[in-house]
Amino acid sequence: MTKHTEALAIAKGSDYGQIRKFFVAVFLLISALFVVLPTVASAQSYNFGSISVEGNQRVESTAIITYAGIERGQPITGGQLNAAYQRVLDSGLFETVEMVPTGGTLVIKVQEYPTINRINFEGNARLKDDALEAVIESQSRRVLNPTVAERDAARITQAYSEQGRLAARVEPRIIRRSDNRADLVFEIFEGGVTEIERLGFVGNQNFSDRRLRQVLETKQAGLLRALFRSDTFVEDRVEFDKQVLRDFYLSRGYVDFRITGVNAELSRERDSYFVTFNVEEGQQFTFGDITVVSEFDGVEALPYLEALRLKPGVTYSPTLIESSISRLEKVALRAGNDFLRVDPRITRNDRDLALNVEFALVKGPRIFVERIDVEGNTTTLDKVIRRQFRIVEGDPFNPREIRESAERIRALGFFGDVQVNAREGTAPDQVIVDVDVVEQPTGSLSFGGTYSTNDGFGLVVRFNERNFLGRGQQFGFSFSTSSEIKDYGLSFREPAFLGRDLSAGINLSYVETENSDTRFTNTVGEFKPSVFFPVSEYGRAQLRYTLQNTSMEINSGETQAGSIIDQEAARGDIWNSSVGYSYIYDTRRKGLDPNRGVLLEFAQDFGGVGGDYQFIRTTGKAIAETKVWYEEVTLRAVFEGGALISPDNDSRVGDRFQLNSRVMRGFDPYGIGPRERAADGSFDDGLGGNFYAVARFEAEFPLGIPEEIGISGGLFYDVGSLWGLDDGVSGTGNVLYDDFSLRHVIGFSLFWDTPIGPLRFNFTKALKKETYDREQNFDFTISATF
Repeated sequence: MTKHTEALAIAKGSDYGQIRKFFVAVFLLISALFVVLPTVASAQSYNFGSISVEGNQRVESTAIITYAGIERGQPITGGQLNAAYQRVLDSGLFETVEMVPTGGTLVIKVQEYPTINRINFEGNARLKDDALEAVIESQSRRVLNPTVAERDAARITQAYSEQGRLAARVEPRIIRRSDNRADLVFEIFEGGVTEIERLGFVGNQNFSDRRLRQVLETKQAGLLRALFRSDTFVEDRVEFDKQVLRDFYLSRGYVDFRITGVNAELSRERDSYFVTFNVEEGQQFTFGDITVVSEFDGVEALPYLEALRLKPGVTYSPTLIESSISRLEKVALRAGNDFLRVDPRITRNDRDLALNVEFALVKGPRIFVERIDVEGNTTTLDKVIRRQFRIVEGDPFNPREIRESAERIRALGFFGDVQVNAREGTAPDQVIVDVDVVEQPTGSLSFGGTYSTNDGFGLVVRFNERNFLGRGQQFGFSFSTSSEIKDYGLSFREPAFLGRDLSAGINLSYVETENSDTRFTNTVGEFKPSVFFPVSEYGRAQLRYTLQNTSMEINSGETQAGSIIDQEAARGDIWNSSVGYSYIYDTRRKGLDPNRGVLLEFAQDFGGVGGDYQFIRTTGKAIAETKVWYEEVTLRAVFEGGALISPDNDSRVGDRFQLNSRVMRGFDPYGIGPRERAADGSFDDGLGGNFYAVARFEAEFPLGIPEEIGISGGLFYDVGSLWGLDDGVSGTGNVLYDDFSLRHVIGFSLFWDTPIGPLRFNFTKALKKETYDREQNFDFTISATF
């Protein structure tokens, strides 16, 4: 063998050796796997022929086995056994769970949670136990679950947070009792109210902080912070205020208004917030060109344009757009164009700061209302809700009308929540309207007190039910008494008489007046049925019948033989039977300008439809008011007057007019006008008058005091006269001031809106009066409800 051949043989032998070692190693590894794998598999696989449960007292063994989900004789893995353990634990019935495999038997060992013996709340004063029990999930005689108890503690904390007590803490405690029972105690630290120390605005140029704060529901804390709840910080209320603020600006023409953010900074002591609204007002826009174009075949635009009340130059408001669309759609319905829709197209004129509006008359889809479903009304009858719709099943579907109907349902005040939605019906051209409501209490019983300079202290009791027997009817009873007046009243009103927009009602009243400025007591019992109905967009009319019994009695020891008052009282009871009407036109709340409006009232009553007394009584009133100086000052002018004509010259003092402080300030009741005065001064009787005319001019304004205190001021100037008596009375030699004679009064008012009721203080000075007029330089009134 050569050296070369020998070397090659050695090399080959070496390679074969390495290959042989490799195969041996692989063989050993595979053998090991075959040995080990079955061992591991057998360690994680079970097959139980029987299952037993230990430690359970209340929960049945079969229920626990059901929770576990393990079947006898079926193989399960270790992962499945662990999942069974978790299912039993997640049932919330056991403190501990243990699963012990013992040969072919699975032993499930459990320790049950105790039963709740009682639930106590400790440390709560602001929220009562009943209110907290309604919040939590845990209940007595149920299984105590610590996880649920922790959730209950969080719920209680949230309830306090909604009350503005962000520092409140709640700790659940478990006190063990015998027989596997336990008391669950929530230890509560209520903390103080987290108030809004300062409520401010950044970026407002056209309205002051004071004016904007009046818009918001949230208020900032003031001197009377202990009596206010609206000054606590509630996040949901702030979100609502953001929308209210947007609506405020949009209704005044600021179409580009934006709220860029709201900063709520909590003080270091966590007892107050500093809230700031960052706003961008933009420019104020007015209405520009108002046009109507018809894209509906056969429909002319001119009648619709003539129906519009909207005029160029009026401050822009989305509400006016909506009301104009509603007006045009009503015109279309009267013309028989059921599927006509109004599409407002708005274009900006930035140079003139105007918005041109084109109302396009377009043809809407032919969709009909299949039916209206009402749910959630447990007390209120279906018909009360359905009559708020101007459409019925089978009518053309109008989305705007559905939205307006939803608003009318909410305005009833019978429901805490109202949801009105439309969905597709049984055919593509059919729509089902779903109305879901949540009932809320509609009855109230209130007790209150009053005080006025004229009438003294008084007690007031009122009961009112706005949804009587679920029929939407109003029923009320009131009782008020003071040192000089006793007033009892009973009323009933059906707001949809005969299923129409016709309000019919009956009022019964009994009033007994014994004024300290008079020598007689006047008692009036009255029965008055009436009906109200609309006659225009802003006008309503009333028709009424009045049956009245009037009695006059001279107070004991104050008889003055031969005096006019004594002669009138000697006539005894008088029955008055009359019919009358009233017309009221009011644009102060729904007119084109939210800051300006007028109220016009005119009424007449005709006596002599039976009874003992014939007369014609006519009264009228006109009010014009506006807001100026960034809407912080209200200017108001009031003109009113009346005339009483009695053909038989037989009116009495209770029939004639008298100017109290609500009509003309600065004088006592019966303090001005015709009066009979004895030459020796033994008596001085105000007689009232057959005619009166009064003009009142007043301004209400802030005083620079923080608005959360609720104090504002006013200046007023009243001028008026009360005059005229029947022919048989005015000729008496002792009668004074029977002729027209103006009195002039100036004064200052303080208005205080307190939590216990509104207070009003009037300080007056008569610039011109007659010698025997009875001046009243100070008048104070309060009305509180508890």
